[in-house]
Amino acid sequence: MSGKVVAVCISKEKGMRKESIGEATLIPNWGMEGDAHSGKWHRQISLLSASSIEKMKEVGKQKGIDLVPGDFAENLTIEGLELFKLPVGTYLKAGETLLEVTQIGKSCHHNCEIFRQVGQCVMPKEGIFTRVLVGGKIKEEDPIEIWSGIPVGIITASDKGSKGEREDQSGTEIKNLVQEIQGRVIDYRVLADDQELLSKAMIEMIDELGVGLLLTTGGTGFSQRDVTPEATLSVIERAVPGLPEAMRRESFAISPRAMLSRAVAGIRGKCLIVNLPGSPKAVRECLQIILPVLPHALEILRGTGGECGQETKK
Repeated sequence: MSGKVVAVCISKEKGMRKESIGEATLIPNWGMEGDAHSGKWHRQISLLSASSIEKMKEVGKQKGIDLVPGDFAENLTIEGLELFKLPVGTYLKAGETLLEVTQIGKSCHHNCEIFRQVGQCVMPKEGIFTRVLVGGKIKEEDPIEIWSGIPVGIITASDKGSKGEREDQSGTEIKNLVQEIQGRVIDYRVLADDQELLSKAMIEMIDELGVGLLLTTGGTGFSQRDVTPEATLSVIERAVPGLPEAMRRESFAISPRAMLSRAVAGIRGKCLIVNLPGSPKAVRECLQIILPVLPHALEILRGTGGECGQETKK
């Protein structure tokens, strides 16, 4: 499903109509540059279908008001998509940007300008709200479409890498491989082997930046500085033991040392975290084992796919 952006709108104050400006910059985990509704919360960018505005035009005419895009305080007016029918969690690719739907409709504020003048507002029922996963320019006539990919985060745990003393080839390997499942890396960090630092980064990438799949590399061995599994266990809500079990089983056929891996996997919110080994070769071998099941796993996690145990009709 796809459509196009017909208006890009902004306002300096909340509760006011927005003014069409033709083009704007969206900032990750913030919203539209200069807009009053921007901030680190779940309603960073508001969208409304052009068809929703059309429904209100007749009501406006009766009040002597000519309603146009922006009058309902929406940032983006969209043509070709019935936005209010999209489920929460839907990804939208718009121009250079990537958005995640976080809310459908909202409580109506009777003191907003459009309600005071018209007496009703379509935004509470048919407007949608999103957060910005990938920023960039967005302008009128830009295409907007439902995106079926996966927003990926990568953390490389390496003392030497964090100091610039070692090139992160493992992180590069992950970047290349996730393209096979339509993965788009939206955040990538090389951090020291420090449990608190790693845990904090995981929480930020998932809860604030909207990463759907978080892959770590390094720190899964027996060294005293290998604390990636402990950092992961401290932030997950549910464990997913099957993934590291499969990686260890298949890797054992290549090297008996695979049984020494302490890698774990788990779920935080609607994000899947998987620990991978530290070497590029081991990353490639392990990730190729689990890649085929990850899209389905994430569909189930986000509520957009069928159940694993569902029988296929013949």
